Amino acid sequence: MTVQSETAVSAAAPSSRLPLFALATASFGIGTTEFVIMGLLPDVASDLGVTIPRAGLLITGYALSVTFGSPFLAIATARMDRRHALMLLMAVFILGNLLCAVSPNYALLMVARVVTALCHDAFFGLGAVVAAALVAPRKRAQAIAMMFAGLTLANVLGVPFGTALGGQFGWRNAFYAVALIGVVAALALQLWLPRTIPVPPMNLRREGGSLRSAQVILAMAISVAVSASMFSVFTYIAPILTTVTQVSARGVTVMLLLFGIGLTVGNVIGGRLADWRLMPSILGALAVLIPLLALFTVTSLSPMLTGVTLVLWGLVAFALVPPLQTRVVIEAAGAPNLASTLNQGAFNFGNAIGAWLGGVGLTLGLPYQMLPWMGSSLALVALVLALISHRLALAGRVTMQPVL
Repeated sequence: MTVQSETAVSAAAPSSRLPLFALATASFGIGTTEFVIMGLLPDVASDLGVTIPRAGLLITGYALSVTFGSPFLAIATARMDRRHALMLLMAVFILGNLLCAVSPNYALLMVARVVTALCHDAFFGLGAVVAAALVAPRKRAQAIAMMFAGLTLANVLGVPFGTALGGQFGWRNAFYAVALIGVVAALALQLWLPRTIPVPPMNLRREGGSLRSAQVILAMAISVAVSASMFSVFTYIAPILTTVTQVSARGVTVMLLLFGIGLTVGNVIGGRLADWRLMPSILGALAVLIPLLALFTVTSLSPMLTGVTLVLWGLVAFALVPPLQTRVVIEAAGAPNLASTLNQGAFNFGNAIGAWLGGVGLTLGLPYQMLPWMGSSLALVALVLALISHRLALAGRVTMQPVL
């Protein structure tokens, strides 16, 4: 982008806030429907007559649908106007949540979750590219972080409220409420998204070729490992809190609220760190996350220490999201649409792996208290991958230095 065009974008920055807010509103709804079921897992399992590990597969099914289904939906909407594509994805979201609310049994609820998940990856992938296009290049990560702020606010407000609503009036009502959020988000997108969005249509041949970069593959692998680390534990946070920490149902809502506060703060910090120093921010956050999750095996015995741990865990975990998304967009400069969508698939593939691994551990007799060791181990895998990526980047810079 030229200096002149960058100046033009910067001058338009105030008008970009409402479109970014509209994207954040939609991400709030999507984040709520993804995460709210974790707080309702015991209620869903009891109502549908299945075990908690089997109910946990509803999270795995959602994540796998995001990973493998959303890219096809992204490709199908590739030639559409960006604004129309985002509106279509919100329509799928609303329909899916209504199906969740009326599902009479486990099988149909699984189908409804799969349908809901189809819009997730494509929306966040396209939304991140649109958000970055609305601001100057030096503020891309902060714009992406603002869109993802809706996802973090979903954990601060949406998930605790949905958990409390579902616990009080039945879990189905939580999904009716999420569908209503989707309607509000769709109206915000209709009102505030620009009629013309400066994002080129997807060129599958060009973008597919750009994805063969080792750095792009490593960035997505790190996203998988980071997400698996989180969801191997967070999927089962409700039974951990009730059986290990021994808090009440109301206490679970409070703990989820604390976790959401950490996510929100971490998202803001992550956006600023990514615009400052990208890879050092990723490496530093992972170095903190590993011992923090290991300590959760001890702090989970105390309600007060659990609250502190959840705030810090949420902060560090989501401080990684804007840097990882930004790194993929930068490394796959020739494939911003598809790379951004696939990286969201990578996050959700990690969700599926984490939820599945946690369920396998519980089925084999692993106590809830020990699940954080699994999360810590997966964070270590992410750190190793990030170190490899950083070393490759440093080696590339040395190679590109002029020979004197």
